[in-house]
Amino acid sequence: MDKATLRKRLVQQRVNMAARAEKNARLQQVMRFWLVDRPELVIGAYWPIKGEFDPLPALHRWKEDGELLDDPQMRRIALPVVDKQSGTLRFHAWYPGCPMEEDAYGIPKPKDTEILEPALLFVPCVGYGAGGYRLGYGGGFYDRTLAQLQPRPFTVGLGYTEGFVVDFEPESHDVPLDAILNDNGVVWPV
Repeated sequence: MDKATLRKRLVQQRVNMAARAEKNARLQQVMRFWLVDRPELVIGAYWPIKGEFDPLPALHRWKEDGELLDDPQMRRIALPVVDKQSGTLRFHAWYPGCPMEEDAYGIPKPKDTEILEPALLFVPCVGYGAGGYRLGYGGGFYDRTLAQLQPRPFTVGLGYTEGFVVDFEPESHDVPLDAILNDNGVVWPV
């Protein structure tokens, strides 16, 4: 499998995807239902690029739902910031309207907010396959980060149905995710 070609094809397919609004609405709903009984108070996510699904509206609702429950423990959302020296990610607090700046890759990141350690981490999937394996952009940031985080957060891939790769073959350094959600529901574990 030529991963570079596969990535390019999947990203192009995602950018040109038909019925995007309907698929986004369904995946937002899948996320919201999936989060209902989760105990984690700090959730890491990502700023969507290249046609990725945007998890932030569902997470903002999750945070607001916690506030309505009069829960004394505040729910927090964090976004990744690349540490160029280690090639890993740190997670900084995010909230709607927080100051943002672009990172070295042109992706918005929280500016000067608190560093958090997510207990649950939503990870974007360019593609994904059986066993909880994902295809990312090839930089290895999430794999390196997950290999060193202790305790390791519960990891959940987010993608569209079209991102499923039937014959996906993980490499030895690939770290499987704990779950994968798409616009049809939970696809891993099955």
